[in-house]
Amino acid sequence: MPASPRHRLLALFFLLISFSFLSIAPRPPKFKVIGFYTAQQDLAHISYVHEANRWLAQQAAKHHFAYDSTDNWANLNDDFLKDYQVVLFLDTRPDSLTQRAAFQRYMEGGGAWMGFHFAAFAMTPSTYPQNWDWYHDQFLGSGQFVSNTWRPTSAVLRVEDGNHPATRHLPDTFRSAPNEWYRWEHDLRTNPDIDILLAIDATSFPLGTGPKPHEIWHDGYYPVAWTNRNYRMLYVNMGHNDMDYEGGTNRTLSSSFSSPMQDRFLLDALRWLGQRK
Repeated sequence: MPASPRHRLLALFFLLISFSFLSIAPRPPKFKVIGFYTAQQDLAHISYVHEANRWLAQQAAKHHFAYDSTDNWANLNDDFLKDYQVVLFLDTRPDSLTQRAAFQRYMEGGGAWMGFHFAAFAMTPSTYPQNWDWYHDQFLGSGQFVSNTWRPTSAVLRVEDGNHPATRHLPDTFRSAPNEWYRWEHDLRTNPDIDILLAIDATSFPLGTGPKPHEIWHDGYYPVAWTNRNYRMLYVNMGHNDMDYEGGTNRTLSSSFSSPMQDRFLLDALRWLGQRK
């Protein structure tokens, strides 16, 4: 028996309702990111961490991934990490042997990581000694911190590997946000596992304003972003805001997310890290 016009209208109505629910149902995020941070000592790092958390949350909402953050490093364990495809170290590294072992298992098991600025810092003797050989020598490849520029200043960065997914949309050179730049113990160019993505271009020299002469770089080769081919990881030296220490206000004077090209690089790096193998 053929359906009556009334039944056909009801069927069409329910079909439209079903489609409307499907269209407004939230899609699951493409990948989930967890940012670990400390944000307790250096005011420049604290300023940067808060800015980074805001920026990452905005990018997550805009580009359809999930972003969470925590200052509880005890969460660096197998059970917690299994829910995230990407781990970020925004300012420091774990000190607990248990947390370090969990992070190494996560990376060797196919997890992804991005570290910023102070996350690679180690200097013996200091509050952050080089007491984690796997992380500093094998994973990062950089070894200990040696020196830095001062004050935080912008630099012209040169793309060293334009074929990487994180650099594919960048021009050959671009101007970074202001930053305090680090020099490292090991020459990353001699490490076959390391793929240097960005380095300071010679047009940046002299880089830094001092007042101490060694805080101003006049020449040399300084990588600022690289990956280790044995892991799904990427380190970036950016993540230190300029602060009004001299004026006594401790006000933030710069933004680590004020360079459109640098922001594009960070976003494309996150997308690359978030892709499942």
